[in-house]
Amino acid sequence: MNDQKIALLTDSCADIPEELLRKYDIYVVPLKLIFSDGEFSDGVDITPREVYTRLKQEMPKTTLPSGESVEQAFARIKQAGYTKALAINFSSGLSGTHNMVRVIGEETVGLEVRAFDTLSGSLGTGMTVLQAARWIEEGWTWTRLLRAMPRLMADTHVFFCVDTLEYLQKGGRIGKISQIAGTLLQIKPIISFAPDGELVNVAKIRGRKFAMEKMVQMAAALVPRGARFNLAVAHGDASAELKEIRTLAQKALPDFEQFLEGEIDCTLGAYVGPHMLGVGIQLLADELFVET
Repeated sequence: MNDQKIALLTDSCADIPEELLRKYDIYVVPLKLIFSDGEFSDGVDITPREVYTRLKQEMPKTTLPSGESVEQAFARIKQAGYTKALAINFSSGLSGTHNMVRVIGEETVGLEVRAFDTLSGSLGTGMTVLQAARWIEEGWTWTRLLRAMPRLMADTHVFFCVDTLEYLQKGGRIGKISQIAGTLLQIKPIISFAPDGELVNVAKIRGRKFAMEKMVQMAAALVPRGARFNLAVAHGDASAELKEIRTLAQKALPDFEQFLEGEIDCTLGAYVGPHMLGVGIQLLADELFVET
């Protein structure tokens, strides 16, 4: 446990690999998926691959983590000896998870909890949690962490390429994304998060290869010369293409400080469908490292 006794809590939509969850002792509450044959906990008793297989016959409903699972997570954090907790969660524009965690955290006796809405998901949430974990490991104070989080989240950007908008439409998560009639032309929408945390399409590219290149270009355009940054890539049922987008991203942005590679969780997988690829960039502004 870190000297500051600060714990980290997030949800299953952060897409953080298991080895990093263990390394930094990060607590995770799973969202739920409901199919006709029962309710499943994201990443606990159902895998993304199983979700993609099931999507061919049935679109699940997705729900918040249970209140009990959030209460139990905070109880485990207290039992482990932590006195403070940063809760960093999935976009409130797509889920009520953040608000649930915030309310339960405020009601938890004996633990000081501050909840942050990333207004992002997957790579965006995961990179933010992991950067906070590194700062805690480096001994950053609670006050300094709280001051840094808003800027860190604002400087975190993700881009996703999906094969089709079918699943977003069926799942009611189409958000600000405009309709694209381009299936026969192989037009691929590139999606990001709007300032309010809803999904928005930021480009329409013909062909997956060009879509991958475009996402990397958009991420690289956000990085000023000489800036510090973290880089991330992820896939959903597209492991072979993940290697290609990893190579493209690392070639275009070779000076990253930390690199994250992940697999999209069950909940987001159900929203967007199979064959998804993503790129994330997180700027580390100089101001974050100036102690005041």
